[in-house]
Amino acid sequence: QVQLVESGGGLVQAGGSLRLSCAASGRTFNNYAAGWFRQALGKERQLVAGINWSGGDTYYADSVKGRFTISRVNAKNTVYLQMNSLKPEDTAVYYCAARNYVSGVPREYDYWGQGTQVTVSS
Repeated sequence: QVQLVESGGGLVQAGGSLRLSCAASGRTFNNYAAGWFRQALGKERQLVAGINWSGGDTYYADSVKGRFTISRVNAKNTVYLQMNSLKPEDTAVYYCAARNYVSGVPREYDYWGQGTQVTVSS
């Protein structure tokens, strides 16, 4: 089992920045790829960014390319999502998830955090 706990969400004005953290415990997190998903009210959960086990390969949704950066520090069992130039449309609950390799399909992930709310005001 892997337990994931997100933190770092909050309220920010458009153009601002936030850094989300996903702290893992339990089984060796280094063996897993990780993804950051978001789910806005009334919408489906979507993959925002993904990172492989080593951090050497990353994926970004077109909507966040150039603004968001995913990274991980395996020695700390933590994955980060640096979010810059935030827009109101980035408002959502952000979830961290883990599985053996990055996928855009939420149901394929084995482990999920509880989510953290990000609200961007205009």
